[in-house]
Amino acid sequence: MYSPAAYAFCNRRRDRMKLLFFDRPGFVPVPKRLTEGKFRWPRRQQTVVTLTTEQLQWILDGIDIGAMVRHPVRQHQVAG
Repeated sequence: MYSPAAYAFCNRRRDRMKLLFFDRPGFVPVPKRLTEGKFRWPRRQQTVVTLTTEQLQWILDGIDIGAMVRHPVRQHQVAG
């Protein structure tokens, strides 16, 4: 019926976030409000951004995922 997904919405001040999950009988809203600071919401050109579970957790923890740089993928050969 519905694929397993969570939808996150952030207000303009970026101090409140709502997560929306689907459970078998219906949708479950989970609000989160910061008393200090702001969520580091990703700045993208697209209206809808797909995040991994790990990236969503980083945002909830206050990490700016737009400033993160991953190590390049390296291909190693077996010496023989």
